[in-house]
Amino acid sequence: MIAVQEEIFYEGGPAKGDLIINLLAGLTILGLPFAFAAIVRSLWLRFTMTNKRITIVGGWFGRNKTQVSLNNIKEIRSVPRGFGSYGDMVLILNDGSKVEMKSVPSFREKQSYIEKNMSKNPSASNVGESQGFADKN
Repeated sequence: MIAVQEEIFYEGGPAKGDLIINLLAGLTILGLPFAFAAIVRSLWLRFTMTNKRITIVGGWFGRNKTQVSLNNIKEIRSVPRGFGSYGDMVLILNDGSKVEMKSVPSFREKQSYIEKNMSKNPSASNVGESQGFADKN
């Protein structure tokens, strides 16, 4: 069996537009929590997307690390933000759990890359095809 090398597609932080828009909103009292959250994201949130997995490092001082193999992703849902320049993505895993990715720059491009690499993996396409105790005619 030939091992395929892991190729990095994207490595970086959240979209800069997220920080700018939320800092402007922070000029009002109601926007302060959003501005604070955007500052925390810009300082410590980092994404690494490869042809095999997605790694998300975030949280306070970047102490939380989440890795998701593309084999384990069942569905991707995304919502555009910042006039469509960036967006939020939710990865729905085979076991039903969800992983959120906030302020992903060029999220449509990244979503299509992930979906393309999900379809290359034969084990991901077999999910949900078992028949259980049903009769096979």
